[in-house]
Amino acid sequence: MNKFVIDAYAWIEYFNGTKLGIKVKEILESPNNSIYTNAITISELVSSYKRNSLSFEEEKKILLSLSTIYEINLEFAEEAGKLHAGLKKERKHISMADIFALLSARKLNAKVVTGDENFRGLKDVYMLK
Repeated sequence: MNKFVIDAYAWIEYFNGTKLGIKVKEILESPNNSIYTNAITISELVSSYKRNSLSFEEEKKILLSLSTIYEINLEFAEEAGKLHAGLKKERKHISMADIFALLSARKLNAKVVTGDENFRGLKDVYMLK
């Protein structure tokens, strides 16, 4: 069984039905894959939709039906802060939300599905482009 953590970039491509979204759909719908989404990714998506004056309700239902939410705790948050501090030295634009997705993947022995260039070259990542 393959494990994947879907980041906000990949979810948006999927919901918009783009060419990259079709790649995400193949991953999401394969019975050979276990799909996860970090709880912080939902915050990113809600913010993106709200800034564009869109409702996220239908997308949230779809997300919840296709993935398991990876919850965070204090230990995870502290570990994410340390990982962010280390990676920020070489990847100036990597966000804390990116780190939450990446650390989730590492904890699950999974790959982050993304098209976000901040992830390029990391071993725990499946780049869509």
